[in-house]
Amino acid sequence: MSEQTTSQSSQGSYVEPAFERDTRYLSARITADGREGWPVEAGRYRLVVSRACPWANRSIIVRRLLGLEDALSMGVAGPTHDADSWTFDLDPGGVDPVLGIPRLKDAFEAAVPGYERGITVPAIVDISTGGVVTNDFAQITLDLSTEWTHFHRSGAPELYPQHLRAEIDEVAELVYREVNNGVYRAGFAGTQDAYEQAYEQLFARLDWLEQRLSEQRFLVGDTITEADVRLFTTLVRFDAVYHGHFKCNRQKLTEMPVLWAYARDLFQTPGFGDTIDFDHIKRHYYEVHLDINPTGVVPAGPDLANWATPHFREELGGAPFGEGTPPGPPPVDEQVPVAHNPALAER
Repeated sequence: MSEQTTSQSSQGSYVEPAFERDTRYLSARITADGREGWPVEAGRYRLVVSRACPWANRSIIVRRLLGLEDALSMGVAGPTHDADSWTFDLDPGGVDPVLGIPRLKDAFEAAVPGYERGITVPAIVDISTGGVVTNDFAQITLDLSTEWTHFHRSGAPELYPQHLRAEIDEVAELVYREVNNGVYRAGFAGTQDAYEQAYEQLFARLDWLEQRLSEQRFLVGDTITEADVRLFTTLVRFDAVYHGHFKCNRQKLTEMPVLWAYARDLFQTPGFGDTIDFDHIKRHYYEVHLDINPTGVVPAGPDLANWATPHFREELGGAPFGEGTPPGPPPVDEQVPVAHNPALAER
């Protein structure tokens, strides 16, 4: 699952005091020169995601920004899953139309018979063999930026520019440890001490980000980069899920003026907000995490149309795509229903 830990039982209960994410991934890389046996080829692979999952959301955004829709197809699993696997319940007959399978677990077992680790998204599947090549979410987006360049659209942004990589990596690691993963460490903490430590580290880092972004429009440089993508997918879920469900409740995102404006700036940038399905996000967390929310009741709020309100971040300079251009609208079959993202109706 997306929330995989070393302390998770087969029934999804969390029994250890501190949350630890299981990062034992299938980590083969798909490269331009095929040096690991997996060459970049248009139409050969399928990216499997869930719009509910922040880690998968990164790959959805990067694929959109780079214009890889024609080269790399995308299968979308439903927002809920059992303790065994993500499922393709959104597709007719509950079967992915390209891979021909009802459960993502089938693709992991095609790659590794008897596979016993987490069935996570995002995963890239080799269509001809039906097996997962990689589910290493952090490397997937970097490789889409650096190895799939032959298939990038004209005007695509450079999300991982060579001269900024050291700074992007440094910022992204801080954000991962204390924000992206920090909300989970708070939400799945098994003791008061573990929770309070995660809570304090999370909000200390958010304060640091509030200060950093008060003086610059984007996290690194004057255009969007991989670092912004990684932070955004946590911020966009903050008020809808993490504030209440994960007890990250010192403040809402809407009460942190700089981060709230920054998040809206990205949301309103083509390729970011148009990938967000708040219905899937809320259903996943509140219906799947029954240890935290035993009733499975999904809250009606908050009002999410405010993501379309003005942010005024242009005053700091910079431009999302630099000298490039924004992507066009998503393909019709990949568009998020307006009912699942009210802010789309306001744009």
